[in-house]
Amino acid sequence: MVELWLPEGSSYAATEAQAKKFEQFVSKQPGVESVTASVGTGSPRFYLPLDQIFPQSNVVQIVLLPVDKKTRDALRLKIIEAFKTDFPEVRGRVKLLPNGPPVPYPVQFKVAGPEMATVRQLADQVKAVMRKNPNAVGVNDNWNESVKVLRIDVDQAKLRALGLTSQALMQAANTILSGTTIGQFRENDKLIDIVIRQPVDERSTISALSNVSIPTGTGRAVPLSQLATPRFVWEPGVVWREGRDWSITVQSDVIDGIQGPTVSAQIDPLLEPIRATLPAGYSVKLAGAIADSGKAQQAIAANVPLVIFIVFTLLMLQLQSFSRSLLVFLTGPLGVAGAAMALLILQRPFGFVAQLGVIALFGMIIRNSVILIDQIEQDIASGIPAWDAIVGSAVRRFRPISLTAATAVLAMIPLSSSVFWGPMAVAIMGGLVVATLLTMPFLPALYAAWFRVRRI
Repeated sequence: MVELWLPEGSSYAATEAQAKKFEQFVSKQPGVESVTASVGTGSPRFYLPLDQIFPQSNVVQIVLLPVDKKTRDALRLKIIEAFKTDFPEVRGRVKLLPNGPPVPYPVQFKVAGPEMATVRQLADQVKAVMRKNPNAVGVNDNWNESVKVLRIDVDQAKLRALGLTSQALMQAANTILSGTTIGQFRENDKLIDIVIRQPVDERSTISALSNVSIPTGTGRAVPLSQLATPRFVWEPGVVWREGRDWSITVQSDVIDGIQGPTVSAQIDPLLEPIRATLPAGYSVKLAGAIADSGKAQQAIAANVPLVIFIVFTLLMLQLQSFSRSLLVFLTGPLGVAGAAMALLILQRPFGFVAQLGVIALFGMIIRNSVILIDQIEQDIASGIPAWDAIVGSAVRRFRPISLTAATAVLAMIPLSSSVFWGPMAVAIMGGLVVATLLTMPFLPALYAAWFRVRRI
């Protein structure tokens, strides 16, 4: 996905020219199967996690389809370099199709408050802090640049003296500048508006606009300069509100090899001096990927007590002993170290999917522990001394438990290369291997210590 952002207020013609220039550049690159450009709007949502871009005259979103992953990675680097040298008019961005909830940028901070000017000033301070972080790339905000607009300051006293209203003056000004629809022309099954507007030479400059005649109620006309003062001012081209407050989202991409939440965690403490001096009613909040990840973690954490209760209840029903159920339950966290080690070695993120893998790993480890505890209890019930039952059960059950764990690990290998499910598979593989190696000596030793079994 490639995005081209021109300055706010750019025309469709200028945006289309940049899109054609980029298409010519891409068409010369090897290994490109197709190029699909959406000028003035974002690409249609062809898959669920795609973040939508609202219609704007200054944006182009392009979908590139390379022939393979190797070509894609090389093309991505070429486009990034081309933006630095061949496209000075645009703010270019290259990104891969994301997984998970749609997030416009991996690093985001939301500045909100009741006054537009103050929110704009605070957002600029946040941007200055973000630009100092070497891992943040392309810092910007969702209000974009300010645009030059024509504002007409009306003299109400003169309007009343001539018997005019602000609405009449507004209609006359709109006719001069934007045009007024006076009818429609039918062409086959289409209706085309007929618009009347002043010639270009009478509205191209402020001096010419000031001399435009405005009709009065008496049938005479007066120059616009006697009723109002036209002037150019700067104002935001796009504004956002949230909860009745003005809201600016300061955002950025990250360099290769680092996650958005990591960069957000680096920047967030540096914003504390700004937060400490915020006026009443203003806020600077963490947003983006780390905020969405926090919501997912909260959703999981909310159900963890219920899951623990159900699991422990099932263990009680099966083992019919609180002590033995607690022993089995204590072996569950043994796989966390293995999961963390595997994720670090293979450079996989510990995100929402990996957390699901750790939860599933918890159940696999408990299953192996139940098998071992059940074997010990059966041997003791058959008359074997407790110490011999513990040692013998660990020896006899080592092969079945190891083979079961090996089967699960080998089954996860094809899934480990998946972009989406890979972290979950890696967490299960690493955690199950380490937990199996730890459970076999740990659980028998814990059983003997818990029930004070001594060697005879």
